[in-house]
Amino acid sequence: MTSALRLAGFALPLLLAGPAAAHHPMGGEVPATLWQGLASGFAHPIIGLDHLAFLLAVGLIAGLARQGLARPLLFVVASLAGVTTAWLGLVLPGAEWLVLATVLVAGAVLVAGWRIAPAAWLGLLALAGLAHGQAYAEAVLGAEPTPVLAYLAGLALVQGGMVALVVRLARGLPVLVPRLAGGAVVAVGLLALV
Repeated sequence: MTSALRLAGFALPLLLAGPAAAHHPMGGEVPATLWQGLASGFAHPIIGLDHLAFLLAVGLIAGLARQGLARPLLFVVASLAGVTTAWLGLVLPGAEWLVLATVLVAGAVLVAGWRIAPAAWLGLLALAGLAHGQAYAEAVLGAEPTPVLAYLAGLALVQGGMVALVVRLARGLPVLVPRLAGGAVVAVGLLALV
């Protein structure tokens, strides 16, 4: 199977996904156990269409630029910091709007085939990570420390694994594939506005 087909199969859920119960796999309930926290952490980046679109875009951008995993993993670490700060009561104003903006910017970068300066890319990934993390934190606000730590572990594993896979699959893609994926990411961002 070619990389383009694998990536298309991986990105297809972006186009077919429905509403995500407010991005919360526990149906709105706060995780109360280690296992619930872990399950919620595994699921949140996948059922949150905006988060999934951004992760796929970040992996594609890094893979196409042959940047390796260091920069996308900065996003993952910053998202964990965002969850932790929100759980501790330090709220980033407008986090949901920042999430939306990062999705639209990442999609536009792919559609246009832009190259981002390293310093700007690092800043975008750090800010995006904090904003996405603050949004992720809604699932664990009010939870005890054990489920929150498990949630963070689940988030780290899923996001890191997903970005690593996309970075690997992005190498050698025809130019049209990332541009189409970028269009899908922009569409996800625009749908979030509605």
